Amino acid sequence: VTYHDPCYLARYNDVFDAPRRALAAIGAQVVEMTRHGRTSFCCGAGGGRMWLEEEAAHKVNAKRAEQALETKPETIVTACPYCLQMFDDGLKAVGEERDMTQDLAEMVAKALG
Repeated sequence: VTYHDPCYLARYNDVFDAPRRALAAIGAQVVEMTRHGRTSFCCGAGGGRMWLEEEAAHKVNAKRAEQALETKPETIVTACPYCLQMFDDGLKAVGEERDMTQDLAEMVAKALG
């Protein structure tokens, strides 16, 4: 899996390690994106950008989806509902049709049975 650090959880609240520890605890191997942790790149929803009408090639969520795909993940995990939606849309914008996003809490709950 690759994990996207949501802006509010990570940069505003300094929560970087706990999500990765939770993923490790359920046996997931995290492959980090180039920009992660404090230097994570926005998913595209911040500042109301999710409602901005942009050309597909210029959308922040498409750029972030490409960064995630560089890690060749089976699953892209995040802990923000806005980020999930932005990744779903960004993946479609770059031609990726697989359903490969998952919320961190849902992934942990599923692993716990």
